[in-house]
Amino acid sequence: MNVLLLGVGMQGKAALHDLCRQEGIDRIIAADADLEGLRRHILERGYGGKVACEFVDAEDPGSIARLMALKPAVAVDLLPSRFSPLVGLAAIQSGVHLVNTVYVLPEMKKLESEITAAGLTFLPEFGMDPGIDLVLLGRAAGMFDRIEVIDSYGAGVPEPGADDNPLRYKVTWTFAGVLRAYMRGGRLVRDGRVVEVGSREMFSPENVHEVEIPGLGRFEAFANGDALPYAAMLGIDPLRLRRLGRYSFRWPGHCAFWKKLVDLRLLDDEPLEVDGVTVNKRNFLAAAIEPHIRLGPNERDVAVIRVDISGMQDGRRVRSVLQVVDYRDLASGFTAMNRTVGYTAAIGALMIADGRLAKRGLLSPLRDVPYEIFKKELAKRNIRISEELRLLE
Repeated sequence: MNVLLLGVGMQGKAALHDLCRQEGIDRIIAADADLEGLRRHILERGYGGKVACEFVDAEDPGSIARLMALKPAVAVDLLPSRFSPLVGLAAIQSGVHLVNTVYVLPEMKKLESEITAAGLTFLPEFGMDPGIDLVLLGRAAGMFDRIEVIDSYGAGVPEPGADDNPLRYKVTWTFAGVLRAYMRGGRLVRDGRVVEVGSREMFSPENVHEVEIPGLGRFEAFANGDALPYAAMLGIDPLRLRRLGRYSFRWPGHCAFWKKLVDLRLLDDEPLEVDGVTVNKRNFLAAAIEPHIRLGPNERDVAVIRVDISGMQDGRRVRSVLQVVDYRDLASGFTAMNRTVGYTAAIGALMIADGRLAKRGLLSPLRDVPYEIFKKELAKRNIRISEELRLLE
């Protein structure tokens, strides 16, 4: 079978590596705007004749449509998220199943009836976070008769010993994207009430808590976007929950540092004139810092995905914790972030192509991805899910 891979950046290279190792895949059509760089990468990795390199201009619908017209069994879209509706429309028009790793934009949601009518499977939000976290959430939630608490966490940080700069953080994706997330704010439930966490209050002490991860240590956790859709996916009224939150992890001290910069307005997304040159404050800060916080060639990052749910099961109060802790593979060079995003997307493509994920329509990893099959596929890549269920007093 043939697979189309759109976008061969940091996560795309991991997806390509994984797809090349699958016996059931005969050919991968890898497409990127940097065609020469892609060709060099294929030669360096020794992927041989299994990969065909193509140019794609994500701004040009015709460029995407041309690739979809090659009729792959499934397409993996790892282009920037803003292009996902455009890619989705081209996939519908060509009758191609689709996987991506980004949140469902409203424009993509509008295509839902067309996806179903075309008899296609679209699996969005299938990377690390969103992705693995949603599969874990669906699995954990299914254990309960009544859920009282949902805490979901995600992290990509340098492992202990590699956190050797003032931020205790190193880049495993775009630092500009990290700083955008730092100003996104959040929405969660505390004591049965919906709480809005403003973009300037994310790192305030009252909005930060600590979590101990066995084998790693203590992390700070702060709001990561809107958690209320998690309740909606599960068919739960969020006001019936005692607590609901979606959080990012960082090493201790990170939040206090960024709180100072937020208060100094250095993360504002606004122009600033300096010596007659207009710059964006946040973009300038990202560009100035990023070269000094890159992960070294022999340093490892660690990705943590944790879903922690409490509630009632058979008349008892219990707590379920499902967790993934993954490290960079120094042999391949792929970071934990590359692996948990890129490999997951590749697994989604495989499951659709070989029929193990046969449901049609706009799917959700929370509801529609078979947990045991997914768990086994992750384990084949040495990404393991730990499961804990214990009785609460």
